[in-house]
Amino acid sequence: MTDRHDAPGAARPEPEVLKAFESATGFMPVDEGLALYAAAVEAAERTGLPVLEIGTYCGRSAVLLADAARRTGTVALTVDHHRGSEEQQPGWEYHDPTLVDPEVGRMDTLPAFRRTLFHAGLEDHVVALVGRSPQIAGLWGGRLALVFIDGGHTDEHATGDYEGWVPHLAEDGLLVVHDVFPDPQDGGQAPYRVYLRALDEGFEEVSVTGSLRVLRRTADR
Repeated sequence: MTDRHDAPGAARPEPEVLKAFESATGFMPVDEGLALYAAAVEAAERTGLPVLEIGTYCGRSAVLLADAARRTGTVALTVDHHRGSEEQQPGWEYHDPTLVDPEVGRMDTLPAFRRTLFHAGLEDHVVALVGRSPQIAGLWGGRLALVFIDGGHTDEHATGDYEGWVPHLAEDGLLVVHDVFPDPQDGGQAPYRVYLRALDEGFEEVSVTGSLRVLRRTADR
C-alpha cells in the first residue's frame, strides 16, 4: 500500500495554498494534508459533489479542502461548534488560551477560522456550518463526495460523526478518518474504532499516511 500523495498523477496544491495550510493554526502534518487534498480532488472530480469535514478548529485542513473545491468547481462544507473539543479545554494538553473569548470565557475558534480562509483567499469556496455535528447531519439532505472525520475524539463524538454523515456519502465516495492510532500509547482509540467499523461495514482502504486513513465506499455497502 502506498501513500495517496505519492501515487502517480495524484493532485497537489499550488505552493501558495500549501504555504497557507502550513501557516494556519492546527495539528495536521504536511504529508497527511497532501493525502487529504489528493483524496478530496479525486472524489470531487469524480462525483461533482461537495466535500465535508467535521472538526474545523482554526481552518488548517479547511484550506486544503477549500482549494480542492475551487479546483473542481464544487464547495467545501465545514462542521464545527467552534467551542473546542475535549482536549482543547482549559487544563488539557492542546488548550490555547489565545482562542478563549474573554467576554464569555469559552473557546471560540470561529474568528481564527475566518481569518485563515480570508488570508488564503478561499472564503468563497467554503460554507461553514456552525453547530453540533449530529444536529446538522440530521438536517442535511444532500449527498457528499467525501466525508472527513476529525472532530471530537471520544467514542460518543467519533461514532456520532460516523453514523450521522456516512449515510450521506455518495456511492463510491471517500471516507477519511484522522488520528487513527492502532497503538493506544500513540493516541486515543475512538477514531481507530471508527476506522475498524468502516472496514467491517464494507469500506475498502485506499491509502495510509501517518494517522490518516482514506477509505472508499463500495457499491454494495
